[in-house]
Amino acid sequence: MRESVLQRQVVQAGTSIFKEGEEGNMAYVVQSGEVEIFRMTDGKEVVLGRVGQGGIFGEMALIDSKPRMAGARASKGSTIIIVTREMFEEKLKKTDPFVRGLLNILVGQIRSHNK
Repeated sequence: MRESVLQRQVVQAGTSIFKEGEEGNMAYVVQSGEVEIFRMTDGKEVVLGRVGQGGIFGEMALIDSKPRMAGARASKGSTIIIVTREMFEEKLKKTDPFVRGLLNILVGQIRSHNK
């Protein structure tokens, strides 16, 4: 089986990567730069955190098919690596079923705590 080729995307500061509520099928790894994660609360944007080099964001979209819980945009010019659901599932197939089940439980708990 051949390994999937990693795709990189260069994003300028201020560029939206995804929006809260969108359906997601990718996660991202920050190769360089910085991405901020934010939510709308009572009509105001609240920055939840920033992801720098080596960090991952959007990962819950790889595990379940629920809408994004937050938005993401480049806070600095950034290069991000795209991890598709297909790539993730290819790797996950080789994992113990217990680990797959545990991931689903953890994601469900995170989503329920962030409502």
